[in-house]
Amino acid sequence: MTDARNPPGTWQSVRDLPEFRRLLELRAVSQFGDGLFQAGLAGAILFSTERAATPNEIALSFAVMFLPYSLLGPFAGALLDRWDRRLVLIGANTGRLLLVLAVGAALAVGTGHLVLLLGALIVNGFTRFVSSGLSAALPHVVPRDKVLTMNSVATATGALATFLGANFMLLPRWLFGADDAGAAVVILLAAAPVLLALVLSVRFSPHVLGPDDSIRAVHGSVRYAVATGWVHGIRTVAAVPTVAATLGGLAAHRMAFGINTLLVLVIVRHSGDQEVAGLGLGIAVLFIAATGTGSFLSTVFTPAAVRRWGRYRTSNGALALAVVVQLLAAGLHLPVMIACGFVLGAAGQVVKLCADSAMQIDVDDALRGHVFTVQDALFWVTFVAAIAAAAAVIPVDGRSVPLVLAGSAVYLLGLAVHAGLGRRIPAD
Repeated sequence: MTDARNPPGTWQSVRDLPEFRRLLELRAVSQFGDGLFQAGLAGAILFSTERAATPNEIALSFAVMFLPYSLLGPFAGALLDRWDRRLVLIGANTGRLLLVLAVGAALAVGTGHLVLLLGALIVNGFTRFVSSGLSAALPHVVPRDKVLTMNSVATATGALATFLGANFMLLPRWLFGADDAGAAVVILLAAAPVLLALVLSVRFSPHVLGPDDSIRAVHGSVRYAVATGWVHGIRTVAAVPTVAATLGGLAAHRMAFGINTLLVLVIVRHSGDQEVAGLGLGIAVLFIAATGTGSFLSTVFTPAAVRRWGRYRTSNGALALAVVVQLLAAGLHLPVMIACGFVLGAAGQVVKLCADSAMQIDVDDALRGHVFTVQDALFWVTFVAAIAAAAAVIPVDGRSVPLVLAGSAVYLLGLAVHAGLGRRIPAD
């Protein structure tokens, strides 16, 4: 048997799992397109030479793009446990492709801010539905004893693809400009990987991605299943201690990340530099890249850490580290904040990987789609809520030590919630 701690053995396992390899290819292409689209949109809305976003406008942009689907997602998640997930992925990628083209066209003709946000909202909803479907399907193409390791491989691949997509945006932005016309080119380019994701979705055999029917499945009409999506999702989370504990820690991380994101965006946006549309975007991308790099690297060592200390202690350790590292950013020096973002990205990803594995291992497949969409809702609602709360008190130049300290307090609260709920978790 291959030792999962040996990297060659891990990649040999990937080669030996053809359906997982196809799932991995689909995730990589999908998230490259998402990274390109989101970065292009951020450039158009937050760092366009034709717009000047205030803290409240930044918060509103995030709220419009992420909150509506976060509230509706758990209802839609019932479909992942009701219909063939292959067909769901095909349908979601088709809708996503059409909307990406529409948003690109809207930018090209100079459509208003609100129309862009609404278009981005729908694209984002389709993208997150695809992501939840891929996560829920993973245990169908991976043996149970390899779920954590292969989930780390999938997450690392997706994170790298998103990072490459976001940074690829800088090339067409440099070539075609930082105005709406240049942003339209970026968005239209994102249609290519989305189209490829649609093609890759078709390759799977019917029903190979689930869902399984079981005694725990939600029966009745599709309308009933969708209407009760939130209820069954929340009930399942509450009934599985491993899921409840790690989602509590993950919510704390997302709130602190929201605070830190707004701080960096406002500081660079109000630097007083006339070239802020270019320099500010570069610094913001660097912060996101540092966070993403930390997240990526954590996918490498998390499986080994979990094998040694278990999911509970590993997540506790990551949250405790985050409490301390967040305090180091209190000086509000951008290089230090970027370095802290790297470590916090790693710590947060450890908690998310433990949450993902809990949902993939400890939750019945007939309810797994419900739970993944609840996680997605929590992931973004807490992020946007933190940005909105911070926007209400942040100074014009973004330099607020109390907000940094609040982030550390949030991490401490997340640690307390995880440690408390985790006492009910058997040793793993």
